[in-house]
Amino acid sequence: MTTIVSVRRGDQVVVGGDGQVSLGNTVMKGTAKKVNLLPKHNVITGFAGSTADAITLRDLFEQQLDKHHGNIVNAVIHLAREWRSDRVLRRLEALMLVANEEKTYLLSGTGDVIEPEDGVIAIGSGGNYALAAAKALVANTDFSAQEIVEKSLHIAADICVFTNHNLTIETLPAKV
Repeated sequence: MTTIVSVRRGDQVVVGGDGQVSLGNTVMKGTAKKVNLLPKHNVITGFAGSTADAITLRDLFEQQLDKHHGNIVNAVIHLAREWRSDRVLRRLEALMLVANEEKTYLLSGTGDVIEPEDGVIAIGSGGNYALAAAKALVANTDFSAQEIVEKSLHIAADICVFTNHNLTIETLPAKV
């Protein structure tokens, strides 16, 4: 698994993730890139779960963005609907975070489309550790979104055996 966390604070939205790929209890790779910027639409994606499934979902999400002229709300709703109802897609084992300058969403194969209330959300095996750390840092520090994502991922990596310290972090300007 992995850990992906997103923080929206001030004039930034940041999505970061670690680079660990595990097969069972074995670390197979430590430098995977699970957070990607889709520059055409100015959207960041992050995934946790099966790599092939996640890449499939990212590609389908990008197709939905193209189809809906970059409208992230329509793209996530249509992807979630397709993911939930399609017999083949329904078997994909991954979670996905997507963020643009205005919105952040978590998408799942069960049809979930969740927008965080406080601008902080996380997925993956270390997601709850990163989420708790990020929420505490948002509430008790003046750190930037970038600093919070980095610190919360390092905290998760110190606790979760399926998360490492090799981070990929992408940042966009946020509309305030």
